[in-house]
Amino acid sequence: MAKHVGVKLPDDLLAFLKSERALAILATFSEKGLPHTTPIQCVYPKGTESILMSIHKDHTGYHNMVWQKKVMLCFLGAHNVAYSVLGRAGVVRAPSLVHPLMNIVRIDIVDIKSDRSILARVDAGVQWNYISPEAEELTVALMDELKELARTL
Repeated sequence: MAKHVGVKLPDDLLAFLKSERALAILATFSEKGLPHTTPIQCVYPKGTESILMSIHKDHTGYHNMVWQKKVMLCFLGAHNVAYSVLGRAGVVRAPSLVHPLMNIVRIDIVDIKSDRSILARVDAGVQWNYISPEAEELTVALMDELKELARTL
């Protein structure tokens, strides 16, 4: 059963986001009302009431969020991290300083709900690895940009 948490990131989700191993599922809607989901691996908290993310400027999810602004991010991680974050998106840097095809978006939190089940728990969540040394270098650089923006924005 879903439980509303409020507008501040709970400690376990905050720690998960700071681990730099979180993967968010971004949910958006098109102008025609069609749902769209996108996995996002470059996410980082900006305090406890916003989340920064990096996304390709040509991705459908990016175009949907620029048009509608309202988004949902789902997080599943070890130690029963299971949350959905409703937020309002705004572009804060386009393009990214790291890569000209990536843009930085801030999600201001409107509501957070805990999606923990009374019947099961999340033991591992979504696990991922880099596909190449170049992919790791790019991701690390994008995460560093998000962390710097989290401090200075």
